[in-house]
Amino acid sequence: MPLGIGDTLLDMTFLADGGREVSTASLQGQKLVLYFYPKDNTSGCTAEACDFRDSLKDFNNANTTVIGVSRDSVRKHDNFKAKNNLPFQLIADEGGALCDLFGVWKEKKLYGRTYMGIERSTFLINETGVVCEAWRKVRIKGHVASVLAASQAL
Repeated sequence: MPLGIGDTLLDMTFLADGGREVSTASLQGQKLVLYFYPKDNTSGCTAEACDFRDSLKDFNNANTTVIGVSRDSVRKHDNFKAKNNLPFQLIADEGGALCDLFGVWKEKKLYGRTYMGIERSTFLINETGVVCEAWRKVRIKGHVASVLAASQAL
């Protein structure tokens, strides 16, 4: 059963851009936005990442850390961050453990082709690790503003 609203994110460690490890325990005491996106350097994923980048000061003022997650490699994340000047971490969930935990690895269809991929989703987690909000099947336009408003209200 995937994590949902009211569930607690347990202590886990993941590999992020730059080869750094990110542990959920190190994020305790601040709110966390985990946003899952399909692939680095695609138009929609770039637009979403840049929207988070452009609103990062407001998230920081709301004591909220933003972290992106995809199944791309650390190297691809490093290139994506550099190309788009992204000031937040990107988790390289190559094995899909975090995607599975949140239930975002889904069957998708595009132009009559069926394949497995990440369903664009965002989760807001409070200071004690409890999932407070979940946005699934995200449409990019206006999404970051909605997440920011929820973070400020939390």
